[in-house]
Amino acid sequence: MLLKKWLSTGMLLLAGYLQAVSLAWPFQIGIEQLGIVQGQALWCLQILALAVLAYALLLANSVKQAAWQAWLFSTAWMVGSVWWLYISMHTYGGLPAGLAAFAVLLLAGCLALFYTLVSVLFRHLAGVNTAYTAIIFAACWLFAELARGTWLTGLPWGAVGYAHVDGPLSGLAAYLGVYGMSFVAAFFAMLLAQFLAQVWGKPSGKSSPTRKSLLNQSVMVTMLVAATYLYSKTEPSTTYAHSAPLQVTLLQGNIPQNEKFIVGTGMATALSWYQAQLLKTSNRLVVAPETALPLRMAQLEPNYWKSITDHFNQAGSQQAALIGLVGSRSDGYTNAVVGLKPQAQTNQSLLLSKPYQYDKVHLVPFGEFFPPFAQWFINLMNIPLGSFQRGNAMQAPFEWQGERLGLNICYEDLFGEELAQRYAKPNTGPTILVNVSNIAWFGNSVAIDQHLNIARMRSMELAKPTIRATNTGATAIIDAQGKVTQSLERHTRGVLVGEVSGNTSITPYAWVVSRFWLWPWYFFAVIVLGLAWRLKLSRRN
Repeated sequence: MLLKKWLSTGMLLLAGYLQAVSLAWPFQIGIEQLGIVQGQALWCLQILALAVLAYALLLANSVKQAAWQAWLFSTAWMVGSVWWLYISMHTYGGLPAGLAAFAVLLLAGCLALFYTLVSVLFRHLAGVNTAYTAIIFAACWLFAELARGTWLTGLPWGAVGYAHVDGPLSGLAAYLGVYGMSFVAAFFAMLLAQFLAQVWGKPSGKSSPTRKSLLNQSVMVTMLVAATYLYSKTEPSTTYAHSAPLQVTLLQGNIPQNEKFIVGTGMATALSWYQAQLLKTSNRLVVAPETALPLRMAQLEPNYWKSITDHFNQAGSQQAALIGLVGSRSDGYTNAVVGLKPQAQTNQSLLLSKPYQYDKVHLVPFGEFFPPFAQWFINLMNIPLGSFQRGNAMQAPFEWQGERLGLNICYEDLFGEELAQRYAKPNTGPTILVNVSNIAWFGNSVAIDQHLNIARMRSMELAKPTIRATNTGATAIIDAQGKVTQSLERHTRGVLVGEVSGNTSITPYAWVVSRFWLWPWYFFAVIVLGLAWRLKLSRRN
């Protein structure tokens, strides 16, 4: 009996970890026979892993057991998804190893509570009609994903929809977004668990749907997904193009994180290398990553900054630049991107105006802003520039060569609903997404691949190409269907030269979210669960 309990616990922990692995294969050695390579999202593995939890919940003997199983699975999943935070806290932040590991485990355990609570709710509702079990489970999962991604500033990293950027559910991205894809994935996981329960049997006294009912549900949903997938793949991406390709240069400085803010070492290297690359590029647009210049504009040596601004502000020039640095404001400083482009000329004099500046809106808790109650924890680490001011929610895009370049910094592209808000007015929405990042905080870890798949999902949701300039990777060009067309090798210093074509299309997902945020997804989950609860009460009476 004890052995069986330990085997069950081990199976849940392994399944949770495999769900994390499904988001991006973390190993340099793949499985050649299956064509698996590092960074690849594994949609099938995600459904199989979640089916293990679904099966355990079906067979759980009590609500307490179901809650414990869900917490184990979800904690392992969260640890496997964000373990690289340990690197930022210990390796670069100087936090003792034990405390850094405990902090990651504590965060994972807290995030797992979302799924624990909805699993308890599922156990209360699942028996109302076993033919509805899959949709009830999927609605519970959807609600947990939404809550984790939006409450308390949100941390949706590792949402299961990201495992499907290359799978048959990928066609749903432009219609349902990553959360809708998570709902469908959870639906299939529970259907699979129900099939297994039919084959292997379950405890007596528990009713089950007929195999015909399960088959009908599977066929119906599979046909819908297949039709959407085929439509998304047969529609040519050139349908969306509205202009000639924009020639771009993306810079990847590969500045060591432990030297980046040190005068005379990484800081000097960054200032020198990025200046040289900015001044010698011949393409229409050059993009330097997050805090490529690791100083405030006011702290830059005057002649240094003047050489860059004069180069791009010159009237008649055909070049523009987007440069990550520390922005200055009257109330402090911001994580910013400054845009430079040719200025207008009248009577042989340049009409100089204030440079374009995008200030990061969605700041990282404990990294870019510190809750007062956590100041003691922050004091244990060495984190430079940790008190940024927020930018305005709706900042104008950077307009250049007929394109509207929508900026986002680092993990801001994790919040697709916030990017979609920019399309409330289609004629001013971005035609190209631009992400600048510095993932050097997390070393040479799977965080690089996970973040690339997140960026791919944003392109799929909004049908917009994305260009990414990063310090250590993944610097890449992604087309409007989420395919990486060009990229640089990670952890190398280099320059990526390519072309990208923007478009003015508005996806159904962008149209809905720009007007109603994620409320339709919340309402759908609440309606399904409300109907199940009402059916449960009616059966009692």
